[in-house]
Amino acid sequence: MNMIRIFRHIDCEGPAHLQTLLQEKTVPFELVRIDEFEPVKKFLEGVGGLIFMGGSMSVNDPLPWIDEELALIRQAVQQSIPVLGVCLGSQLLAKALGSRVYPGPCMEIGWYPINCVADHPLTAGLPQQLNVFHWHGETFDLPDNATLLFSNDRYQNQGFAVGPHLGLQFHVEMEAAQVREWIQRNPADLDRRCEHAHDATAIQSDLESRIRTLQATARVLFDNWLRNCKLG
Repeated sequence: MNMIRIFRHIDCEGPAHLQTLLQEKTVPFELVRIDEFEPVKKFLEGVGGLIFMGGSMSVNDPLPWIDEELALIRQAVQQSIPVLGVCLGSQLLAKALGSRVYPGPCMEIGWYPINCVADHPLTAGLPQQLNVFHWHGETFDLPDNATLLFSNDRYQNQGFAVGPHLGLQFHVEMEAAQVREWIQRNPADLDRRCEHAHDATAIQSDLESRIRTLQATARVLFDNWLRNCKLG
């Protein structure tokens, strides 16, 4: 059985609930810890899909692993191996496909709705509006031939598909402890938040219920993506 290869860029931004879903389905996976200086594995033999997680860096930073990941994404796209990018990962996917990545209007942080704007196999089973978790300050132009899947009034390009490849600017992988850790570790980000009302207290309000709803969304969206992966 082929595996899913996951790239982690910061220790607190791992696959979290996505890993739980893979374990439930007994899908083999490996975690490449870029934050621990593990090398980017450049081969795709035995790989059924690639997942690129988030991080506080920019895809425009002069970090050697960024160019290596961009090259691997292009290779996967050429071989029709599905790619899933989350936050920084979505920006990596967009840039690998030729699009510009640049600063957004403010730090979109906390719980904020997005609209599902396309009838697409990757959005099957989702409601028209979703309340998801955000923590980002950059955005991207849509790649050529991309379908816009998700949008809101602040960041127009919240998610897109190119064939089986899926870029999500927002986070569906979150667990409650992870939300609390990000708040503790990133006070400077909170100072730049778009909505003054979205402070640490507001973000953690009714957190367990919000996480349950988010993880239900993650299950549907991740299942849709995983169906395209070459696991057999």
